[in-house]
Amino acid sequence: MDKKDIVEVLERIGTMMEIKGENPFKVRAYFSGARTLQTMEEDLGTVIGEERLGDVPGIGKALTEKIETLFATGELEFYDNLLASVPPGLLDLLDIPGLGGKKIKALYEQLDVDSIESLTQVCNEGKVAELKGFGEKTQEKILSGIKNREIYAARHLWWKARKVADRILPGLEDLPQVERVEAAGSLRRGMETVGDLDFLVASSDPGPVMDWFTSMEGIAEVTAHGDTKSSVRFEDGMQADLRVVPSEQFFFALHHFTGSKDHNVRMRQKALSLGLSLSEWGLRPEEEKDSSRKAGPVEAHSEEDIFKALGLQYVPPALREGMGEVEAAERNELPALLEYSDLKGCFHNHTTASDGRNTLEEMTAEADARGWEYLGIADHSKASFQANGLDEDRLAKQVAAIRELNESGKFRCHVFAGSEVDVLSGGKLDFEDSVLDSLDYVVASVHNGLTQDEETMTARIITALEHPKVTMFGHLSARLLLRREPSQMNVSKIIDAAIANGKILELNANPMRLDMDWRHWRRAAEKGLLCCINPDAHAIDHFDYQLAGVNAARKGWLTTNNILNSRTLSEVKKYLSIID
Repeated sequence: MDKKDIVEVLERIGTMMEIKGENPFKVRAYFSGARTLQTMEEDLGTVIGEERLGDVPGIGKALTEKIETLFATGELEFYDNLLASVPPGLLDLLDIPGLGGKKIKALYEQLDVDSIESLTQVCNEGKVAELKGFGEKTQEKILSGIKNREIYAARHLWWKARKVADRILPGLEDLPQVERVEAAGSLRRGMETVGDLDFLVASSDPGPVMDWFTSMEGIAEVTAHGDTKSSVRFEDGMQADLRVVPSEQFFFALHHFTGSKDHNVRMRQKALSLGLSLSEWGLRPEEEKDSSRKAGPVEAHSEEDIFKALGLQYVPPALREGMGEVEAAERNELPALLEYSDLKGCFHNHTTASDGRNTLEEMTAEADARGWEYLGIADHSKASFQANGLDEDRLAKQVAAIRELNESGKFRCHVFAGSEVDVLSGGKLDFEDSVLDSLDYVVASVHNGLTQDEETMTARIITALEHPKVTMFGHLSARLLLRREPSQMNVSKIIDAAIANGKILELNANPMRLDMDWRHWRRAAEKGLLCCINPDAHAIDHFDYQLAGVNAARKGWLTTNNILNSRTLSEVKKYLSIID
């Protein structure tokens, strides 16, 4: 196991011991050990190899043995036994926001709650509100959390769905019967979450294709196995559908099964206005729509041919949401969307100085290897103690280290010194101006008080945006897709405030965030708001998240002109008023 996995195990042990009512000092020791391990800057393998783990404050002999065992073997008998001793339904309750070990223990002991189902029942009966330490608001929050959990269970992050699709597509491509294959649906449109995976194949011999698809590794259930359509459900709950069509219908079907319902309705209306009928089967004169289901008089050797036949500019899959893209295509006004290759760096990244997994030099080396011109380091500020936030002294040392690294000439990639500064209650920043003056830029972010009402949160964010030292605002709504709902706020007012104060709003590319939501970006960019796509990287492989960020930016109709980090190093330095 790596350090992150071990931290999760220690936290899980602490929670399970809390649920069981174990000695509070023992419980605290595991949580404390997890925090100590998480914030340890040295490489865990090195510390263990040199037998220095027991010397780290907060990690005693018992914890040392358990951590070393997990690191070496990935297993721990103590953890397995503890896991077996806790009713499994109780651990499911941890998925409900606001429920930790202590509250779960109270629910179990006082109301016999041992599952999501029994928790729902006692909430609906009003019994949870009567418990000491709970109340009506907590009961309402629990019920809301249960409802969201059910909704979330039916969807999957685009990032996860993409990885599953990337395993399936090569297998389909390799089948001799397959002439063409594409993923369609919300995955192809780049939606932040995906329900089912949709695959489309062109073939004149679908039988062997269906047999292969329904016998893939990891399938829990074959829910349909037909001549031209099959559906499977994987062990992780994700469902995948496969359709096989003749090659002459492929691009019509691809368009149909890619577009949202609203996009497809608008496209059919456009076809009808020209006396044509558009469907997954083809494009033909309206009077022939009930004829045999063969491709109509319009041949399509690409999706571009379909749009051209309707007198439309080609609409990229990302824009096919029924949000004015067809009308813009009629006027030939669709933008040249941002490409992944347009990015030249990023600014919201973490190192081992706070809660990252790689050092400053390792992060820089990776950015350099990717050909990026610059990299911004923005470790947490001191208020984020749970993330080992930097105080003034540690930040000063990091800034000095960054300056020294740049001067060394070791990497072509230039490193900017920044900080992800917590926005405290009322909009106050976590550092004084004298500290912020030493930085190249500041990412202001909210990490606590996320349940404030709309008026309070909006005012809090706008106050931070009005601060002269703030460069950009990070993960605006603080949402965690499929886990935590966005904070309440007036996004329109915040956008206007950002523009008025010359600030940037981040498009956080972490696949669990993708925040600010793409639905706000088109109008915001038209007003003049500048975007910065950042991976919020806590490890070198998190730089890959920029792909998800670009997907979201494309859905927001963004171009290179709207993106700070599509600019060159010299242009960025000029923007940040940095004089060489």
